[in-house]
Amino acid sequence: MNFELKSLDASGCAAEKCDALLVVVPEGFQAGSDALSGWIAQARKAGDLDSKAGKSLALYKPQGLAATRVMLCSVGEGSARQVRQAVVGGVGALRTAKRLVLCCAGPWTEATLRAAIAAVADASYVYTATKSKPEARVLATVVVAVADVREARAAFDQAVGTVAGIELAKEWGNRPGNHATPTLLANAAKTLARYPRIKCEVLGPREVAKLGMGSFMSVAQGSEEPLRFIVLRYDGAARTVAPTVLVGKGITFDTGGISIKPAGEMDEMKFDMCGAASVLGVFRALAEIKPAINVVGLIPAAENMPDGRAVKPGDVVTSMSGQTIEILNTDAEGRLVLCDALSYAERFKPRAVIDIATLTGACVVALGGVRSGLFSNDETLANALLAAGEGALDPCWRLPLDDDYADGLKTNFADVANVAGRAGGAVTAAKFLQRFAGTRPWAHLDIAGTAWKGGTAKGSTGRPVGLLLGYLLGDTATGAPPVQPTPKRKAAAKPVPAKSAPARKRRAAA
Repeated sequence: MNFELKSLDASGCAAEKCDALLVVVPEGFQAGSDALSGWIAQARKAGDLDSKAGKSLALYKPQGLAATRVMLCSVGEGSARQVRQAVVGGVGALRTAKRLVLCCAGPWTEATLRAAIAAVADASYVYTATKSKPEARVLATVVVAVADVREARAAFDQAVGTVAGIELAKEWGNRPGNHATPTLLANAAKTLARYPRIKCEVLGPREVAKLGMGSFMSVAQGSEEPLRFIVLRYDGAARTVAPTVLVGKGITFDTGGISIKPAGEMDEMKFDMCGAASVLGVFRALAEIKPAINVVGLIPAAENMPDGRAVKPGDVVTSMSGQTIEILNTDAEGRLVLCDALSYAERFKPRAVIDIATLTGACVVALGGVRSGLFSNDETLANALLAAGEGALDPCWRLPLDDDYADGLKTNFADVANVAGRAGGAVTAAKFLQRFAGTRPWAHLDIAGTAWKGGTAKGSTGRPVGLLLGYLLGDTATGAPPVQPTPKRKAAAKPVPAKSAPARKRRAAA
């Protein structure tokens, strides 16, 4: 799907030939003398288009408009959230359109423009990778009408880049376990190195053993699929600028190991690598947006399987940090792979470390599918992530890290146990990870409730790619250099295309 940015006023939108015209109409709409404004004014006067958010009206070949179909969508006060909801609904009703013009009967803000573009992509996304006769996405071109191309360019480019990242995250999150093994995930990371500024290194079992990642290795030992430790680098700033490190949990399928999960809905455990998928998505977006920052992505990828070689409850392993861990529950494997990756992150002397994981069913119970769980040892980092989530419509909620929560992780047989019982499970999991995060600014995002949807809408959401990008592109609080603004360009006579990426019942994800 191609996005194009074009300078069009209401008259221009009315004259633009397309399969469908989607018009976002805010409460303060002021009618002009053009045909499009006339139709909106008539619909309002007749009571067929209420000004409240969520109301819409479909028109077919209306007189004076070049579009075959027109969808008028009221957005109330016109917040980014209201615009997103309206556009998702409108695009859903226009699924057969190949060329869509998206416009606002009022001024776009940067936030509403980004929200609208993300909504078009989300509503039209189709998974096809493992279907023999796939019905691919019909929508091929989206023309985004703005008053001034130069003024909208930066927000447009960021939005299109973010879409590319979200769709890559969705793609790998949706693939079944046999089509998204650790090796295949590593190959996907290697393809990102084809883009300028991105480098990729993949470590196998031998290299991981030399590093002393005994905790990570213990999770992988029950599977015939070899583990992979993926290291991605985006170098957009000088080498002297410390990077932000993103650590994504890459359990490509989670049976629970010897502490095996119930059979019902176990298929959804293919989504247990959505943290890793979000890291891939962020790097895909960085390749498009090209900000002046440095970012490192670390993905410990493995399957968690029951086998004669599999780790057993009660086994004690030694992590890369030298700390010993008693594995009381093999279904709490995410923290076992992440802890070694957090230790590895220290070599980059990062300004901040953020790990992303479908870590606990307890977080789903606490926050449902609306907000991701946020834990952090640094107030500035936590506040920046909270703000980025709100701005990206990819919200999170901060949960506590009181030292008393770590009491349940005490054991007589190792330095720490990997579980502490059911009470406060999301918090005790974060307390486990905190032991390995060191003293640098660190945050943990538990996305077990937000990374995918179950039921008839089953599929990856691509979250929290938007949140992470919002933080990376906008944060200077932890010492990151300001993002260099995109140079302003002269308005082009023709639209400039930008390609997007190709195309629960929730259970505990440990």
